Amino acid sequence: MLASACASVTSAGSTQPSGGDNDDAEVGPPQYGGRMVYGLEAETTNGWCLQEGQLAISGIQVARTIYDTLTVPDGDGGFRAYLAESVQPNADYTQWTIRLRDGVVFHDGSPLTAAVVKNNLDAYRGQYPTRSSLLFVFVLQDIASVDVVDDLTLTINTRRPWASLPAHLYSSGRLGITGQAQLDDEEDCGRTMIGTGPFRLDEWRVNDHLTVTRNEDYWRSDADGNQLPYLDEIEFRPITEGQQRLNALKSGEIDAYQISSNTGALDIDELRALDEAQQVNMAESDDFAEVGFLMLNTTQPPFDNRIARRAVALALERGLSNEIMTKGIASLANGPFAPGSIGYVEDTGFETDNQEGAARLVEQYEEETGEEFAFTITADPSPELQQLVALNRQSLERVGIRVSTRNLEQSALIQSAIERNYQALTFRNYPGLDPDSLYVWWYGAGNPVNFMGFDDPEVNALLDAGRETVDPAVRQQVYGDLNRELAAEDYMIWASWTIWAIPMQPEFHNVVGAQAPDYSASPYTGLALGHDMALVWKEQ
Repeated sequence: MLASACASVTSAGSTQPSGGDNDDAEVGPPQYGGRMVYGLEAETTNGWCLQEGQLAISGIQVARTIYDTLTVPDGDGGFRAYLAESVQPNADYTQWTIRLRDGVVFHDGSPLTAAVVKNNLDAYRGQYPTRSSLLFVFVLQDIASVDVVDDLTLTINTRRPWASLPAHLYSSGRLGITGQAQLDDEEDCGRTMIGTGPFRLDEWRVNDHLTVTRNEDYWRSDADGNQLPYLDEIEFRPITEGQQRLNALKSGEIDAYQISSNTGALDIDELRALDEAQQVNMAESDDFAEVGFLMLNTTQPPFDNRIARRAVALALERGLSNEIMTKGIASLANGPFAPGSIGYVEDTGFETDNQEGAARLVEQYEEETGEEFAFTITADPSPELQQLVALNRQSLERVGIRVSTRNLEQSALIQSAIERNYQALTFRNYPGLDPDSLYVWWYGAGNPVNFMGFDDPEVNALLDAGRETVDPAVRQQVYGDLNRELAAEDYMIWASWTIWAIPMQPEFHNVVGAQAPDYSASPYTGLALGHDMALVWKEQ
């Protein structure tokens, strides 16, 4: 199955999508019309110039509403053609031929062509004059060239076999195809926002709201042949405090929002009761789970020292924190790969919850370096996360580590990670797509997206081996070994695998993570990367 999923991406067949909420089958067929107010956990202040973007979950959700990607994930761990009609490799996976869908137009009326897609891909990989790609230069470094064959066909030539390229043409929903006018806008690319997606930009007032309206020329249909999307309008509203988002939903001020167990597990527990009472309609998923963790900067003291990293891992009382913060709702993680993912290992060797051992390592660190063991934790300012940081600080200080804290809103926190301007930083990442998609985060050799800054020869070799093979058994072994190596070095201190939920007013239905446009596969049920707003509908 994995071999075929990596080998090609095509379109055929018909299957009805299944939503993430259980009562949708009882309410009849989807209806057109209506407006949704959607709460976001953060504003994307630097905008949606995607080739230069730094999108977290809120930015990805908005981007998926306006832009389409060439591929999307399916429920079997593979990828399906989306804006592309097909994505096919040659025999050794060094050349991929992409055939685009005919008749697709951007929001400004310009056609989707192979030339525009080539320009997008060149911009993402830092080879287009008007764009200065930031993160994607490394993501797509194994692309040697992109060539136009005809108006709807292009080829991607790679520097080595790359069996999982379709996963990178999705890139967690970040690799949307933008219109040529936005691509060439040197003054205001982040606000121009021209895509082929189900909704088009109407108005954006930073830190207040972003409104999109139905794209009447959208190319997709539902399983019965009815044109998508269903809703007329969506207003995205940034509400950074979790309790405020919950209260806004309960009062009817907003119609839906995103919530995760990393910062809102107790709210999820309350929302489950409201869902049972049919006061909200909630979709919930821990499929293809991402992981919460404490990220350690290995390029500067104290975490350039493995003893210091291991001391922090042993000092943290994860079981106690999980019980206090989530009543045990979240599952403690032992690595980046959740159960069911390629590379999952039941026992990775990851050690934690050993304060006696941590205290001994703190003494060893201070004796060997002659320095006090002290560091700063940088975190998002949400009250839930601040409470978790406070609990972790208490655990660390009990073993003799002096800890201070620094709070940054989400965009600034991501920028701090990129610049490695931190010592320890709370983070949430690595949704369970093809594990080769994590190459970008962990490969060394000067990689700017390896936020921890480590250059581990064993990690590099395993990432290279995983990229170049299509054999499922080999991939499982490779990524299992990678899981164990990361646990041994403590570059990241794993917290829990994340539950994501979308609570909505009862009249809204059909939350689907992603769906192949021809319904040829089961839908992608993970919610860590947002969901398909084209399929959401409202009872009128």
